[in-house]
Amino acid sequence: MNVFNIIGPVMIGPSSSHTAGAVRIGRIAGALLDGVPVKAHILLHGSFAKTYRGHGTDKALVAGIMGMSPSDTRIRSSLELAKERNLSVVFEKGEIEGAHPNTAVITLTDAQGRTVTLQGASVGGGNIVISEINGMKVDVTGQQTTLLILHKDVPGVIAHVTNYIAAQGVNIGNFKLTRGHRGETALMTIEVDGEFSRESNAGIEKLPNVIRSTMLRPD
Repeated sequence: MNVFNIIGPVMIGPSSSHTAGAVRIGRIAGALLDGVPVKAHILLHGSFAKTYRGHGTDKALVAGIMGMSPSDTRIRSSLELAKERNLSVVFEKGEIEGAHPNTAVITLTDAQGRTVTLQGASVGGGNIVISEINGMKVDVTGQQTTLLILHKDVPGVIAHVTNYIAAQGVNIGNFKLTRGHRGETALMTIEVDGEFSRESNAGIEKLPNVIRSTMLRPD
């Protein structure tokens, strides 16, 4: 933990949980969609559902989806900017069993019909936890450079990826594998220490049986 975890992030207010955290959840959803979103369906749970307009959570989530940071002054006008960019946004209130009170489920769709669904919670001080991506359980905080690697669930893929990362001179700080059914698709979540270039990330996608690698960097 550093001093910014204690005093909170540099951000547009009013609330680190309802604004800064919400922006970060939206940013990760936008990064995971391989295209420009034209539709966003956002399910709000708990406190998010009760106070999202008053605390600006709706604006924050949409701002994040469009790639803004928590300190971007355009957050206040993000809903209007979304209309200008032909991004249709629908908010829905609902209950998610066992979820943190500040939870959102975001489904984004691009013009080609490709979609991504993400469940994330703002857990305080602007910190977040992404718990599910496209139905697969994950544990992503976004505090470290993180690689989300979708791949075919076949022997040797993990070895290819981890050996490649080692060859870049980068250390793996945390690793998690999630899969739906054996032999179908799986998701590696890898946090790395230090810098990892976009060129290196593109190299991962050239490895055998890797479908896509998305790199998330801290704000």
